Amino acid sequence: MLHFDELTKEKIQYYVYGLIDPRTNQPFYIGKGKGNRVFEHVLGAIKGETNSDKIDTINDIRSSGYTVKHVIIRHGLTEDEAFKLESTLIDFTNYFTQKLTNEVLGHGAFKFGLMTANEIISTYNAVPLESLHHNVIMININGSYERADGGVSIYESTKQAWVIGEKRLPSIQYALADYRGIIVGVYSIKDWYKVILPGSKRTRWGFNGEEARDEIKALYLNKSVKHTKKRGAANPIRYNL
Repeated sequence: MLHFDELTKEKIQYYVYGLIDPRTNQPFYIGKGKGNRVFEHVLGAIKGETNSDKIDTINDIRSSGYTVKHVIIRHGLTEDEAFKLESTLIDFTNYFTQKLTNEVLGHGAFKFGLMTANEIISTYNAVPLESLHHNVIMININGSYERADGGVSIYESTKQAWVIGEKRLPSIQYALADYRGIIVGVYSIKDWYKVILPGSKRTRWGFNGEEARDEIKALYLNKSVKHTKKRGAANPIRYNL
């Protein structure tokens, strides 16, 4: 099993690395660490670590008779530098080349990660949303919308699966998608359906809908709700400002 000797570990400090599939010579995982962190993923697969996309890929490579390639992309970094470079490379690879097996986008991704120019403008110049003109549900999609994936729409990230009181459902007219404190989607709700999640004892709901009319979107889209958020609030669902 590959490993770094003590002198090498001391000299390279923090580093950013990629796990490469030798069959395609493409990265399937990017990480940061120090010491022998880069080698721990394959070791975990050999020891029977809990399945994940990363572990499944490693096992598939090994079962095909190949060995995972370990590439040190940059070393001699501080921990903060390594965090930022790791996050940048994850964003770039996911968006422009292929989806990595990383389950987390990277340190600071939601605040400083990949955004279009329009999203940058909206983030720093959004007008505060001061009032709600309809019965709406505001859904924070930070955890479900992976912007760097490039294949997950805002609508798909917003429509399910949420814990909502069933009696409240008939009165909700519109769903507002809140991403990083900005309303990025406004949807007219047609109907609701139950979502069954394995192992969950709570009823969750999803909705079928469509983009709201332009005059409705003009009231909410690209408006900021950052000023309305309570520090430490964890519930992704809100019904008022």
